[in-house]
Amino acid sequence: MHRVKLGLIGLGYIGKIHLINCLKLQNAQLVAVADVSKKALNDAKKLGVAETYTDYHELLNNKDIEAVIIALPTHLHVECAKAAAEKHKHILLEKPLARNTNEGEEILFAARRYNVKLMIGHSARHNDVYKNLKKKIETGELGEIQIAYAINIGSGPFMHRAEAGSPKPVPDWWWKRDLTGGGALIDLGSHMINLTRWYFGEVIDAKGYLGYRYNLEQEDHAICVLKFGNGQVAIINVGWFSQKSNIKIEVYGTAGHASASSNPPNKIITALQLMLRRTPIFYVPYLNEIQHFVDSIEKDFQPQPSGEDGLRDLEVIEKAYKNAIKLNEASRGKLEA
Repeated sequence: MHRVKLGLIGLGYIGKIHLINCLKLQNAQLVAVADVSKKALNDAKKLGVAETYTDYHELLNNKDIEAVIIALPTHLHVECAKAAAEKHKHILLEKPLARNTNEGEEILFAARRYNVKLMIGHSARHNDVYKNLKKKIETGELGEIQIAYAINIGSGPFMHRAEAGSPKPVPDWWWKRDLTGGGALIDLGSHMINLTRWYFGEVIDAKGYLGYRYNLEQEDHAICVLKFGNGQVAIINVGWFSQKSNIKIEVYGTAGHASASSNPPNKIITALQLMLRRTPIFYVPYLNEIQHFVDSIEKDFQPQPSGEDGLRDLEVIEKAYKNAIKLNEASRGKLEA
C-alpha cells in the first residue's frame, strides 16, 4: 500500500499535536520535521522520525516528501507556503491563512500555479459535534435559522507554550501586531467565522468591538457581529482572558435551537497523554483533519476547508477590523450621551 510521505514544519504547541497524530496514520508516513528548536527535534527523533532539520528549506528539498503540514507563526506562512508550492508539495496550513488578504492571495496564487492542494487547518470542520449540528441546520430540523452565538474564550498566548526551562514563557512574536495580523479576533475568531460560514454561507457585513484588557498592541478580546447573505446574524465572542476555556456555538431557528461545544481537557492530563503518544479526545478532530488531507492526496479530491475558504475568512476579519470600535470607547460614548 502506498503511504503518502509527509513533512512537518513547526513543532510548537499545535505542531506537537500534529506530530503525534501523523504517527498514527496508516496511509501516510512522517518522513521529516523542521524546527529551530533542537530540543523539539530531539523529541521527534525519540518518537521515530528519521530526518530532522533546523531549516525548513532543506526539508522541502527532500524529493520523497509529497506534502507538508505547516504549523509556523502566522508571519511566516506566506514565505513557507510559497516555498512549499514551488517544490510541488501539497500543503496543510494552520489557520489563519495569513496575516492579511494580500498575503493570502499570494499563497493561493502559488498553490494554483504549481497545482498543489491547499487546505487550512480548522479542526471544527472535522469534529462530529459540529458536523451533527450542521446536519440539523441543513435538514430543517431547527426551521429557518435567525441567530447564532459562537464563543471561543481561553487563555490564548498566556498559556505556557514554551519549552521547559525557557526564560521566555511566550514567544515574542505573539505580542507584535505586525507579526500576528491582529489579536484574539484573527486568532480565535478565525475558527468561529469559518464555522459559521460553513453553516450559513457568505458574510455580507461585519463589525468588530475590540477590547484591550492587558494594554497590548492587539486586542485581547473581541465581539464580532456578522450578517450573512441568507439573512442570518451571528455574534462571535472571543478572548484570551480566561484560564478556563469555553468553545461553543448556539443556533436559534424558527422551529427550535441546538448547540455544540468542544472544550479542551485538563492541561496536565493532556501533557501526560501526549507523552504516551495518545491523542486526547479534544484533539481527535486534528487527527481527522490530517487523515482527510492525506486521503485527498491519495484519492485526488479538494480537501476542506480550502485555501479559498481561508481567504474568505480573512476578508471578513479585515472588514470587522475596518469597522471596529474599541470597547472602552463605546462605553465612554454611552456615558457622554
